[in-house]
Amino acid sequence: MTTSQPKSILLVSGLSGAGKTTTLKTLEDIGWEVVDNLPLVLLDRLLDTPLPAGHGGEDDRPLALGIDARTRGFDANAIVQRIKALRERHGHDIETLFLDCSGAELERRFAETRRRHPLALDRPAVDGIARERELTEPLRRWATQVIDSTSFSSNALQQAIRDRFSRERLSDPVLTILSFGFSRGVPRNADLMFDMRFLRNPHWDDALRPLTGEDPAVAAYIAQDSAYEDALAKIEDLLLTLLPRYADGGKTYVTVAFGCTGGRHRSVHVARRVARRLQDAGFSPTVSHRNMESAPQDALEKRRPGGPKATS
Repeated sequence: MTTSQPKSILLVSGLSGAGKTTTLKTLEDIGWEVVDNLPLVLLDRLLDTPLPAGHGGEDDRPLALGIDARTRGFDANAIVQRIKALRERHGHDIETLFLDCSGAELERRFAETRRRHPLALDRPAVDGIARERELTEPLRRWATQVIDSTSFSSNALQQAIRDRFSRERLSDPVLTILSFGFSRGVPRNADLMFDMRFLRNPHWDDALRPLTGEDPAVAAYIAQDSAYEDALAKIEDLLLTLLPRYADGGKTYVTVAFGCTGGRHRSVHVARRVARRLQDAGFSPTVSHRNMESAPQDALEKRRPGGPKATS
């Protein structure tokens, strides 16, 4: 037998309904060993158990441990202390991923699936959500990575997990370029955020309003802004300077967010342009448009003084 243990251990926790099951299944699909809801008293025993003979090089297979408020003996503060002790005892890289989600979205998910919240079997789901958020808050604060799944579909969450944790990419920086609308909330996971609302707004052109930043006509309209080329070139130069420094410092997950008012035109176009520039420089960014499919709304947009007006 060999006594080698996994070199990468990921503790996966979070709020019920936020995507922990989807995350663990995706990790298993991409080659991780997954153990869910293991009683905490058995965690040391699991890490002390030698791998069976014949595993060959699989002793380097990363391990994901699922744990949440339903786990026997759950105590967020105690878990934090236990992980610290395990790091010192076993000498492995133990990270924590916390899956968060807004209360309103969690209520919708439980209502849609007709599931009862595990901490409120005989009460409204909102009570269980509030209780679980309180119980897990110390773990969320201490987590090395947090994913807010509020705006994620199941497929989008799976892709995010693959982008972050695929074994062939563990040693490479995972770069996400995100477009979003300020009127629909600021993304929680952004490391760098740029406001594109200084650019001319295609929303106020009747012909362009139904389109998005991926349409050539919208791109051409935005590019006519006198500040466009100089500003975008400076942003691209800044990213080309910062991203290698982040990698050298061990920051392997970087999200760069570009926002405009509604998240359909300016931010979408700029995200695409910047991603192409970074690709040309050797990076492999994943582009995500959080609000591109949202319906255009005049009430959310504001005309810039002297800007174009809607035509009849």
